[in-house]
Amino acid sequence: MTLRFTKMQGIGNDFVIIDARRDGFGLREAEIRAIADRHNGVGFDQLISIEPARDPSCAFYYGLWNADGSPAGQCGNGVRCVAAWLHRDGALAIGETVRLESPSGPVTVRLLSADRVTVDMGEPDFLPANIPFRADTQADRYDIDVGGEMLEVGVVSMGNPHAVVVVPELGSPALFRHGPLLSTHERFPKDANTGFVQWLDRRHLSLRVHERGVGWTLACGTGACAAMAVMRQRGEVDESVQIELPGGRLQIEWAGPGHTLWMTGPAAFVFEGEWLGISGTH
Repeated sequence: MTLRFTKMQGIGNDFVIIDARRDGFGLREAEIRAIADRHNGVGFDQLISIEPARDPSCAFYYGLWNADGSPAGQCGNGVRCVAAWLHRDGALAIGETVRLESPSGPVTVRLLSADRVTVDMGEPDFLPANIPFRADTQADRYDIDVGGEMLEVGVVSMGNPHAVVVVPELGSPALFRHGPLLSTHERFPKDANTGFVQWLDRRHLSLRVHERGVGWTLACGTGACAAMAVMRQRGEVDESVQIELPGGRLQIEWAGPGHTLWMTGPAAFVFEGEWLGISGTH
């Protein structure tokens, strides 16, 4: 059986989106990995299914899987693509605000234009047990031994676990060594997305992210949210910050504890296709 899909991207973070509203979603882990293969498959950072909502307060549910077939809890660039996909399908109008259900819970999205979306990503969660992160007490900074080197790390959940490391510049070869090691560090029981952030000024940051289950990506929406949240918690940035990633730019706004964080950025269609390697999954 063929599987129809849409390829989309948000500032270089790319996705395969599957309409599973009628037939449901039944891909196995090995099949997800096969589609993710950039040489023999379609290629993506995450696969997204659009399904009927489980929560009656939400319009639709979207599922998330990493390129290695593992499930993901949230994806900021991905939910913007879901909103743009729903608009093209006729289910969401420009200017409309809608509540969607993610694996980590409901999110609110507002379609600003056909290709620009703002998302309420919820309130950042710094409690170690909720990230999850192994620590005796909550702190703004933690010292972690990463491959024999001590790194100062901030941790937060944006629906998925994040480690944030402030660095003087993003070109250091050490980043490419530390990223994979920190993403799978034993203090993160479910692994983590690792963001290396360079402070430019109080309203501008630059970021590189190594995602769990994916590797280095051109962009990570929740990673941008996490970087801003960690630095806002420390008092190092203002409540509205522009973040530059290799794939493009995101605007992140967070007033602080007690408030939800908002992310604004683009979503783009790449192509439609059919995957012929699926049999007996629906």
